[in-house]
Amino acid sequence: MNKVAHTTIRPVRSLNLLSQDEIYKLSNPSAELYQLFRDCSLAILNTDSEQDDAEEIFKTFADFDVRLKPQPRGVMLEILNAPAQSFVDGKIIRGILEHLSSVLRDIVYTDFKILAEEADDPGKITDKVFRILRNAGVVRPGVSPNLVVCWGGHSIPREEYDYAKHVGYELGLRGLDIITGCGIGAMKGPMKGAAVGHAKQQIKNGRYIGISEPGIIASESPNAIVNELVIMPDIEKRLEAFVRLGHAIVVFPGGVGTVEEIMYLLSILLHPDNRQGIPLVFAGPECCRSYFETLDNFLRQCLGDEVASLYKVIIGKPDQVGTEIREAVEQVHRDRYASQDAYYFNWQLNIDPILQFPFVPTHDNMAALKLDPALPKHELASQIRSAFSGIVAGNVKTFGIREVAKHGPYIIDGDPAIMQAIDEILQIFVQEKRMKLGQDKKAYRPCYQLAKKAS
Repeated sequence: MNKVAHTTIRPVRSLNLLSQDEIYKLSNPSAELYQLFRDCSLAILNTDSEQDDAEEIFKTFADFDVRLKPQPRGVMLEILNAPAQSFVDGKIIRGILEHLSSVLRDIVYTDFKILAEEADDPGKITDKVFRILRNAGVVRPGVSPNLVVCWGGHSIPREEYDYAKHVGYELGLRGLDIITGCGIGAMKGPMKGAAVGHAKQQIKNGRYIGISEPGIIASESPNAIVNELVIMPDIEKRLEAFVRLGHAIVVFPGGVGTVEEIMYLLSILLHPDNRQGIPLVFAGPECCRSYFETLDNFLRQCLGDEVASLYKVIIGKPDQVGTEIREAVEQVHRDRYASQDAYYFNWQLNIDPILQFPFVPTHDNMAALKLDPALPKHELASQIRSAFSGIVAGNVKTFGIREVAKHGPYIIDGDPAIMQAIDEILQIFVQEKRMKLGQDKKAYRPCYQLAKKAS
């Protein structure tokens, strides 16, 4: 593995001045904030990596380090043994430098301004999400709705990537900007396509917003097209940022992480207090027709046939996806204007507290999930979302990987019909190699065990 042994850089745009306390916390190897900053910085410098196992990445770069050096004109970053792909002729790529500066900005602001406050009600949590996004410059008043969230897998074949890129191109031609989880695959494709569409329309200020969080950033390092990166403190605030910023959502084929995102959104849309939904389109090439049939069947089995009224499935026809989303965003514009709601942040959306407080995927928490059809549909969706969140952690997040290594697979129990539906879709993901990158090189080892299955 090629590495750059030593370099020093100056952060751009933000945080050239840090307090003594901030510098100490970010420089002290025994401090938790230092470890967080180091891990996120390594993920940034590992951009476009073909590896999605955080534990393996940290082992490969065990000698990596980043240090803060106070200077008369601000602060310098001293970097040791960094991944070489982020440098050209010994100099760091400008986009990577921007991302590093964003990490420094978000970690310092979140730790010293956000997490230091108590937050025991949903309103305060939503306010924190807003303030992190505002501090990052992502929230922009006076701009008409045009942000499209794109979800989908990072472990996808070339045909699906090309389709996602074509859809992004159609969105870019229509003046729409893109938000993704900032990784590769179906997160990179729409951004790359939109960049070409924007160039053709001579749109010079296209926005390619990547939203990540510390637990996932190492396994989904930001792709090089992201020009606005935000690191939220946990997956729940990351998901809330998506739905409050976005004016429409397109979902491409993906694995367990994509199902987690879908269940999070459906839990919100099924909540009786949410009368205005979020336009939602499932889209993929012809080769993914059976994938969406499986997904549609899974959602109906778990949440009832009425759930299908909340989304539209489009197979092929990238131009139709672009037209549908453009029309949906225009309707959002009209609705927000009529109700005098903000264009830049969906304050009116009701998000149940169970979706806002972090779900920690311990074995006890996974075993305690209530996968019961007697629950209200929005509550059941949130429970299923937590089950898939735990599987994501067991697959690619350092905490989950270590939990599974120590205690064995997560045990997931529940209603037999729901368990069968979960089992069927997970088997499809394994067969289609959607669980992890590199499944074609070695067999997938499940991090979960389903306790009950219908016969």
